[in-house]
Amino acid sequence: MRKIFLLIAATASMITFTNCKKSASVSTGAPVTIGTITTGNNHAAQVAVYSGFPETFESGTKAAYADATVTLTTGVWDLNDALVGSTTSDRKNGSKSVRMQNTGTVTMNFNQTNGATQVTIVHGVYGTDASSTWGLWYSTNSGSTWTQTGSNVTTSSTTLATATFTMTVSGNVRFQLRKLSGGRLNIDDFTITDNSGTGGGGGTATRDNNMALGNPSGATTVVSNANNYLMVKSQYTLSYNNSKGMANWVSWHLSTAWKGTATRCDCFNQDATLPSGFFRASTSNYTSTGFDRGHLCPSDDRDGSDTDNRATFLMTNMSPQAPNMNQITWEAFEAYCRTLITTGNELYIVAGGYGTGGSGSSGGTTNSIASGSINVPSHFWKIAVILPIGTSDVSRISSATRVIALDMPNTQSVNTHTWDYYRTTVDAIESATGYDFLSNVSTSIQASLESTVDSGPTH
Repeated sequence: MRKIFLLIAATASMITFTNCKKSASVSTGAPVTIGTITTGNNHAAQVAVYSGFPETFESGTKAAYADATVTLTTGVWDLNDALVGSTTSDRKNGSKSVRMQNTGTVTMNFNQTNGATQVTIVHGVYGTDASSTWGLWYSTNSGSTWTQTGSNVTTSSTTLATATFTMTVSGNVRFQLRKLSGGRLNIDDFTITDNSGTGGGGGTATRDNNMALGNPSGATTVVSNANNYLMVKSQYTLSYNNSKGMANWVSWHLSTAWKGTATRCDCFNQDATLPSGFFRASTSNYTSTGFDRGHLCPSDDRDGSDTDNRATFLMTNMSPQAPNMNQITWEAFEAYCRTLITTGNELYIVAGGYGTGGSGSSGGTTNSIASGSINVPSHFWKIAVILPIGTSDVSRISSATRVIALDMPNTQSVNTHTWDYYRTTVDAIESATGYDFLSNVSTSIQASLESTVDSGPTH
């Protein structure tokens, strides 16, 4: 293994807004601090997800919108103007999620006893419906009165996103989600973090060095090194390849500290920070090519602020991906990674493409777009290192650390299989790309981790 000890210190500003709204009747029981929707790094000091959570709604059956209770893994919930959906138009992780309409509610009919410091909820637009708004309320007196925590959330995308609400609530607590306006809404993976500090990884979720595990290609900021040019942004780090018109790889850190409720901007732009004379891709280079402008660092991994989200739409973070790969199989793994951070984990992720010749929605094999300026990879790969939340992350990586490595063909038929079918070894990706991953980890631990195919859970 090569040793590359290039650590780029990346700092990011932390932005938290609070818009506390109280219901007409506010409880006066256990002491509480009215919560916020977190868009930066204001997270609970301890991460302790309640047993049985996240509630995935996979065990429930309710086919009608009429008000009724349903018994789920975590307890009995009341669904009013809401049902458990399982159609292809329902946005979901797994096979089911809740679908709400009009001004429906989803309410816990049971208490959690150790209060709450954080709630995360996965959400998306049902089918082709209009955007909707919704909010989260809590009760400390078994549902007699309710108080809103954080601000209202607007759901406008069919791509699942995660809303994170932070609060300090003591004693008994239950939650209610209220739909306020707009089209039908899907919610999934409802997670509650308690006050006991006994679950998850413990510690504070922070925004850490996006390239802490190493510089896979030895990229530099020397302009003459145009095909391995290092670009360090607050949100991610990448190696740019001028001859291919795209990144060799993008590396980023993921934890709840990066999460919030910023709206997906869909503001694809040239990267003005590329040196003069470098090829700068524009969104028009992808028009009518049969390929998506595929994110390497996902938009939903960086919704802590509008600035963070806009950064993911720079064209240096895009690669030509077959639509079925980008929107289905690749996205499903992105969503899975985000579920891991709701249960006390943080991740280090690096992704890129290799080879030449992909097959998009136009059929056949395409080697390049933009008159030859942008290479179309034959494969895309991703490596995710998963750790409990903590400090001194590199030193905490051991031979028991979970590492997921994927290698997918850049084709429309890739969604014949789910993402886990494409699991491989880090060694195999190193062989295909010529890069050296996890180079800041000790050689002996690298050897163990990089030769193993992950066999862990996929939901």
